[in-house]
Amino acid sequence: MGANRIWVIDVTNREQALREIQRVGADAAGGRLMAPKAVHRVVKITGLRPVQANIIKQEMLARGGDAAVGRGTINMSVDETDVLLLGTVKQLFGCTAKMRMQPFGLPKLADRIEAVLKNIEDAPVRQLHCRGREVPLGVRTLVMGILNLTPDSFSDGGRYADVEEALSRAKQMIAEGAEIIDIGGVSTRPGSEPISAEEEWLRIGPPLEALIPAVDVPISVDTWKTAVAQRALEKGAHIVNDQWALSDQGMAELIAHHEAPVILMHNQKGTLYSDLIGDMVGYFEACVEKALKAGVQSDKIILDPGFGFGKTPFQNLEVLRRLSELRSLGFPILIGTSRKSTIGKVLDLPVDQRVEGTAATVAVGITNGADLIRVHDVLEMGRVAKMTDAIVRGYIDAEG
Repeated sequence: MGANRIWVIDVTNREQALREIQRVGADAAGGRLMAPKAVHRVVKITGLRPVQANIIKQEMLARGGDAAVGRGTINMSVDETDVLLLGTVKQLFGCTAKMRMQPFGLPKLADRIEAVLKNIEDAPVRQLHCRGREVPLGVRTLVMGILNLTPDSFSDGGRYADVEEALSRAKQMIAEGAEIIDIGGVSTRPGSEPISAEEEWLRIGPPLEALIPAVDVPISVDTWKTAVAQRALEKGAHIVNDQWALSDQGMAELIAHHEAPVILMHNQKGTLYSDLIGDMVGYFEACVEKALKAGVQSDKIILDPGFGFGKTPFQNLEVLRRLSELRSLGFPILIGTSRKSTIGKVLDLPVDQRVEGTAATVAVGITNGADLIRVHDVLEMGRVAKMTDAIVRGYIDAEG
């Protein structure tokens, strides 16, 4: 018998836990019972009343877990508290089962906790139906190629304003591996001048009409204006990429009517947050609720954390580090880090020298749960995505 070897196994979900348990020789039935005990989660809940928090803490303690609560919760000298649940998946589900037997709104809270846990554990593999065109979600990272039709874009403004140039560029990106083309007619760079819906349509309308019948991948329209989105969808666009997440009147209803997928991006004026990820979760929950109430199908909603929008460089990087927390919401995640100013600040490089920095953000984003990447450098970032998918997802494209 050789010397003992001892190390810590990195287990992030029940599937991984089951594989490791089976590798030591446990039988299948035992493995299924033990797997939830091998996965530890920290679940944050905000704004609980002390009576709720105290019951939850006692239920977690009874199962060998714990719950961190604010000072003053036990003697109820505070009006409310945030809570961190600390335990294995088995302990957490045991706690929620007991919560359903309690008053004080705890049964509904138990449902929400379980939904979040299931969102983290179960990322379904499915097709994203894009008004007649389809792309797979959950198998590998999808590459969305950026086609800027603006004269003042921060990266490639004015290069593809001509219809033929735009069409040529789109076909080039598709040949390089883009599975979605995202057309935008408004610059989002700091200090850019706002334009009317009519001017925006004059920029994107002719290229869009030429592109849709010429390619077989979905075309996304990057706009927050309902009037522009309406004309684009009527012309056959497949996806709406809304950087203000349904804030324009009628946008949600329009998207629901056309049964189009929608990308809801986090955005705000200013960079003040009480809790960066917590505030983003609240923002997305409100946007998703608005979409669903309007009739948008839940399986057509994609979330974008808005890298570079309403955030400082440090906040952008924190979002990327903590991207996996947004998986709690249960929707696919798109990241748009390509050539952004945060990369320029970190590396002290101009826009045309940020490919390596973009690659780093893409690799980290995929590792932390991104399903789609929105990029300028399709060929290079497609390769980064393929390599990262091979490492993180164990996915190797036999044809690639």
